[in-house]
Amino acid sequence: DSISPQPDYSLEINKNSVITLTIKEGLNKPYLYKSKAYKRNDTSTIEIDRLEFTRLILEGKNMSYENLIAEKQNLTFNVLEDNFMKIVGIKKLTKDILKTLELYSNKEGYNKAGEILADNNSFPGIDIVRFGSNINIILDREIIENKSVLTEYEKALDMFRKYYIYEEIKGSRREKIENIPEKAFREAVINALLHRTWDINAHVRIA
Repeated sequence: DSISPQPDYSLEINKNSVITLTIKEGLNKPYLYKSKAYKRNDTSTIEIDRLEFTRLILEGKNMSYENLIAEKQNLTFNVLEDNFMKIVGIKKLTKDILKTLELYSNKEGYNKAGEILADNNSFPGIDIVRFGSNINIILDREIIENKSVLTEYEKALDMFRKYYIYEEIKGSRREKIENIPEKAFREAVINALLHRTWDINAHVRIA
């Protein structure tokens, strides 16, 4: 009676008089006990914070943070358009293409996913640092923020190439040397950007 909305559950009593209570995962999250939401934390139960509460509300509406309406609506997509032109071969990034990508709708405008890919936005990006022989020696550092996630990715690769890739002349040939495989670094950066939680105001850190 203290839980709202009412969860879907069943009670069964077996031959040994053992009662089994089964509670199904609900579709109408969050479920509140005396107006508060809780979660399991190891062996204890704790009240969730505001951020997790907001995520549960979105989950209950079958939405994600990226589906929310963007605060900025005067967005431009020159970087995204350049990439589409090179890879897909389109001549212009139209509103119809943005709708197909689910970055824009006539009713609500741009969503957060669109803002993440826009030329300029309000999101933290990547904090990348190149150390010397120890972490007290900083040879180079760049904070890339409020830019398209595609720009952040490319600038991270530029920093990597600056320190880990060089050319060596052997006889009459010039060979490209990679101290660390660029493919591995590229994959790590892509994973960090794709799987980050955009509703947390923090940079992806690369050292």
